[in-house]
Amino acid sequence: MTENNLAIIVLAAGQGTRMKSRLPKVLHEISGRPLVGHVLTTATALGADIVEVVVRHERDQVVAALAESYPAARIVDQDEIPGTGRAVQVALDELPDEFGGDVLVLSGDVPLLETSTLRALIDAHHAAHAAATLLSAHLADPTGYGRVIRDAEGGVARIVEQKDATPDEAAVTEINAGVYVFRAPLLRTFLARVDQNNAQGEMYLTDVIGLLREANQPVAAEVADDVAATFGVNDRAQLAEAGRVLNARIVRHWQREGVTIVDPATTWIDDDATLAPDVTVLPNTQILRATTIAAGATIGPDTTLVDCEVGEDAVVRRTDANLAVIGANATVGPFSYLRAGTVLGEGGKIGAYVETKNAQIGEGSKVPHLSYVGDATIGRGVNLGASTITANYDDVNKHRTEIGDEVHTGSHTVLVAPVRLGAGAKTGAGAVVRKDVPAGALAMSVAPQRNIEGWVEKNRAGTGAADAATRARSAE
Repeated sequence: MTENNLAIIVLAAGQGTRMKSRLPKVLHEISGRPLVGHVLTTATALGADIVEVVVRHERDQVVAALAESYPAARIVDQDEIPGTGRAVQVALDELPDEFGGDVLVLSGDVPLLETSTLRALIDAHHAAHAAATLLSAHLADPTGYGRVIRDAEGGVARIVEQKDATPDEAAVTEINAGVYVFRAPLLRTFLARVDQNNAQGEMYLTDVIGLLREANQPVAAEVADDVAATFGVNDRAQLAEAGRVLNARIVRHWQREGVTIVDPATTWIDDDATLAPDVTVLPNTQILRATTIAAGATIGPDTTLVDCEVGEDAVVRRTDANLAVIGANATVGPFSYLRAGTVLGEGGKIGAYVETKNAQIGEGSKVPHLSYVGDATIGRGVNLGASTITANYDDVNKHRTEIGDEVHTGSHTVLVAPVRLGAGAKTGAGAVVRKDVPAGALAMSVAPQRNIEGWVEKNRAGTGAADAATRARSAE
């Protein structure tokens, strides 16, 4: 027995041929999670002790994905007999023999269901004392869905798959969402009577509804308030539409939590992201995976953050960042690229056309523009001149650069790792630093400037530069 006398079966065995993909349909993602992940997240919130996932097509790939994020789910393998009825049957066989509660059946490709919808379905099932209760919806275009056929009294008579429907049945707009609650003992009994006598040669779970009605068992239907909750994903167009609907829900949630989102249509926020009140999100921004953004931060426009942490009142604009930490009151961008392992301290700056990787940049330190900083530790109050580069790779290994507090580098400095600059050290413009620089020292590696008079007129005669030089010399 489960604590709530409820077992959940998630159907994820289908091939999903209309996706035309090497990836199993249920592993295609919206809002940072695979389709089946959204279903499992919603289902497990119901508190059932038993959650089973039925797999078959690309079985190992699906199981590996579930093991990482949903290790409590029990895996059940479907055999060679096709159809949703058979999938549920093999899952029932894995339940404890004494289990006599309710079985909630969900499809792994219906990702927009909310826990409240499922609770309402279960409550309706109990209120009706039904043998089975299904979730339905009315669609203007029901193409592709099984139709719910009602009897003369308005009760559920049966479900007809589209390929088996007559023209009159196909004209029905009430569709079956593929979500059911059954009394377990009756489900076992009537599944055993289902055959494969249909256009697809499959065991349809929907046939159980007709068999129950023939046996005068009560069958109920709960019409979903939110039609979008019933959307199934069968191809890439439906995948995009489901993603749009779910993203709109997420965006609206954060707006109601005190986040300013200037343009919801161009803002994408994953399910696992977290935003504090008074965050401002500007257009064309993506906040993905487990990114967290603290109060008062401004993100965007034209910014993508993946698994990042942004501190209070930070400003991040026109930036691509992955697995980076941005401190409070720091500024990043425009046109910055923060790769994994970047940590920018409080009040720090990463400016225009800067790339960082595995770099710890201290409080108040600045990498203003046109620089690459990789595999480096930078102290407090540092200023790297324009086009400073940490040359961290020797064609075999990566090496670190260490920069102490209050170091200032001249423009176009190259720091050839492994190398260390002591606190307060400075470099001249164009320096190539191959040796450690002591604290407070100035490193220079450029030869004294030498001017060769008349070189342009002699070597570039007849050019615009030569003519300009001649005029300037005459004027002098």
